[in-house]
Amino acid sequence: MSTASEPRPPLPPFSRDTAIQKIRLAEDAWNSRDPQRVSLAYTPDSRWRNRSSYVTGREEIRDLLTRKWQREHEYRLIKELWAFTDNRIAVRFVYEWQDDSGAWFRACGNENWLFDDNGLMAQRHASINDVPITEAERRFRWPQGRRPDDHPGLSELGL
Repeated sequence: MSTASEPRPPLPPFSRDTAIQKIRLAEDAWNSRDPQRVSLAYTPDSRWRNRSSYVTGREEIRDLLTRKWQREHEYRLIKELWAFTDNRIAVRFVYEWQDDSGAWFRACGNENWLFDDNGLMAQRHASINDVPITEAERRFRWPQGRRPDDHPGLSELGL
C-alpha cells in the first residue's frame, strides 16, 4: 500500500508527455470504480472540492467515491489534458452514467490538480455538470473498466 513518502510517478515537474501519462493513470483508476485504489493517488491530507462537496483526506475521499459509485451505475470516464505547469495539471473530462431509474447522464467537467514532490495529488478542484442523455446518445460503450487504447478521446469524439 502506498504511503505519503513513496513516489507515485510520473513526478513533477511535468512535461506534456508526463502530464498526459499522469492523466491516463488517473482515468484508469477512476474507471476501476475502486475507491481504495483511487484514494492512494492522493496525499493523506488531500483537499478536494467536488461539485458542492468539500472533503479532506483519503478516508473522506473513499467515502465520497463509495457513495458516488453506489448511485452512478455503468460509469465510464475519459480525461484529457487542458494545461500543465511544474506541479499542476488542468484536465477536462466527460463521463457517462446511469441512475437507479435507468436514466442516462453525461457529466462534463474540469479539474485543477496540485501535486506534491512525490507525485501525490494534494488538491483537486472539480466543477461538474450533468446533462440528461438518451441511451442512444451514449458515446462510451466499452466494457466497464479501463478505456481501450484505440477508443477515441474527447477531442476525437467532438465532446
